[in-house]
Amino acid sequence: MASAVIGSDILDIGTRKARRQRGDPLPPALTLGAPGQFDLPNVPDPASYCRSNFASVCGTGDEGQSVKFSKGTTTLAFKFNGGVIVSVDSRSTMGAYISSGTVKKIIEINPFLLGTMAGGAADCSFWERNLGMECRLYELRNGRRISVAGASKLLANVMSSYRGYGLSMGTMIAGWDEKGPQLYYVDDDGTRLKGKMFSVGSGSTYAYGILDNYYREDLTVEEAIDLGKRAIYHAAHRDAASGGINNLYHMTKDGWTKIHSIDVNDMHYEFAEERANAMQA
Repeated sequence: MASAVIGSDILDIGTRKARRQRGDPLPPALTLGAPGQFDLPNVPDPASYCRSNFASVCGTGDEGQSVKFSKGTTTLAFKFNGGVIVSVDSRSTMGAYISSGTVKKIIEINPFLLGTMAGGAADCSFWERNLGMECRLYELRNGRRISVAGASKLLANVMSSYRGYGLSMGTMIAGWDEKGPQLYYVDDDGTRLKGKMFSVGSGSTYAYGILDNYYREDLTVEEAIDLGKRAIYHAAHRDAASGGINNLYHMTKDGWTKIHSIDVNDMHYEFAEERANAMQA
């Protein structure tokens, strides 16, 4: 008895060979990504189109373009006697378009180090995760945790080496080491600043308004958490590019602890009720 044989033509379904056998028209060949060639806009003059529509990010010219990087966020951190509070929103924007409302803008570098994201999400996420790897290698080589100053310096050195390459990053590095709570600001120019209080992003001016009024070094933990929460709320309320969820972390000698993730819309009604009760009293 002869065994059944399955023809190989079944493997050709959907291929150019099958279409050619049936006489179907073939799709046009794609030329994108050809070796040794750049993919160009499908316009008569690609060079003129790029010059007139895309902004240079290297700071060496091309100032009059109509399309520019347009970002928005609110991140803040401050030191007090009980540690460091790090509070952020979660909205990601591309100009006027809200691309996401659930971005995690606090990066957990290691159990004693936190980094924040402001600027380009890809740049912040990649380089701070890279920093986590470098910090772990330092710990393995030296048998002790890297200091917050050392971690921030590593990041600042990398940013300095890539200055002018178009990176977009404004981050805070917060942690606890042998010297206690530490807070540094690092950006894509390689700038590195040590301080007690920073806010970065399009909503930072609104956040600074709250922080400057109510910040004290002797805040209790509850007061510090409430301050970080209120500053993000007011920034999100006034800045269209900030909003979503307020993620808040507390850094102590035992490492960081995530305190809450609260929708800023819920905070709006909570604080509106609080204001109404205060006015009645």
